[in-house]
Amino acid sequence: MITRHRRFGQIAGRQALSVLATLFGLLVLTFVIGRIMPTDPVRAIVGEDATREVYEHVFRQLGLDRPMWQQFLFYMRDVVTFDFGNSVRTGQPITSDLARVLPATFELATFAIIIGAGLGAPLGVIAAVNKDRWVDHIVRVFSLLGHSMPIFWTGMIALLIFYAALGWVGGSGRMSQFYIGMVPERTNFLLIDAALAGQWDVFRSALNHIILPASLLGYSSAAYITRMTRSFMLDQLNQEYITTARVKGLSRRQTHWRHAFGNIRVQLVTIIALAYGSLLEGAVLIETVFAWPGFGQYLTSNLLIGDMNAVMTCVLVVGVIFIALNLLSDILYRVFDPRTR
Repeated sequence: MITRHRRFGQIAGRQALSVLATLFGLLVLTFVIGRIMPTDPVRAIVGEDATREVYEHVFRQLGLDRPMWQQFLFYMRDVVTFDFGNSVRTGQPITSDLARVLPATFELATFAIIIGAGLGAPLGVIAAVNKDRWVDHIVRVFSLLGHSMPIFWTGMIALLIFYAALGWVGGSGRMSQFYIGMVPERTNFLLIDAALAGQWDVFRSALNHIILPASLLGYSSAAYITRMTRSFMLDQLNQEYITTARVKGLSRRQTHWRHAFGNIRVQLVTIIALAYGSLLEGAVLIETVFAWPGFGQYLTSNLLIGDMNAVMTCVLVVGVIFIALNLLSDILYRVFDPRTR
């Protein structure tokens, strides 16, 4: 027991060092990006018509006259204290902006990955066990369409059909204009805040508005997850233990789902985690089409006006999200695969 605890401590220590090293590398990367970008951060703040004196004052205020190593130390200090400055576009602290926009994207991405994983994994298994049959061809066409169709085009077409023509779902934004301001912002997760406040009309409106963009993002993720699941399953179905299980008289359902699918769960964890991370930082087009006030739209807007403080913070947040998802994947490995414990 002592040996096991000691081994666990060693593994946790190595993992912590790896995470810290990755975070430090991420800090260096974001700092370098902020310095090599052709955009002038001072000009973005003071404007094109500012005098030379005003420009130099802001230049010194930002610490850009200091040596590079000092700038990096100040940058690390600001990151540790969560002081990222103010956004040029909104005039608000960047942390406040992120606290507002990140929950909107988390809601959208979470709904999307539930749809994507819930649809993609079963379809991948079905396609693999029916390789080269008509079911497999249909699933592969489904995946191909999900990869090939531009999501901004499918978003506009879906709005025209399901919102404008049929009226089945809500339009742009997170909820109807009538309900804006009716729910106290406790967590900034609209569905949770509406439920906590007992505003079920607002909850239904928010759910009605999130269904369509989440379904489109979920379809895109499902296409990727389906392809990867099919590939993993085909590899497992060609293994000798599958043949042995069939010879022993196990049913196709037991062979495919309990044994073959059970052995690809670890691989699927990584795929789903990466797909979720991509949804969090890559939903720019769908957020633009649906006027969704999320993280992707915030990053793009600040990048266009050259607000490097906000851009660097967003890049840092994306990196931290992927590090956290990889760490979560490592933890789930030990849950699904006893050999890694």
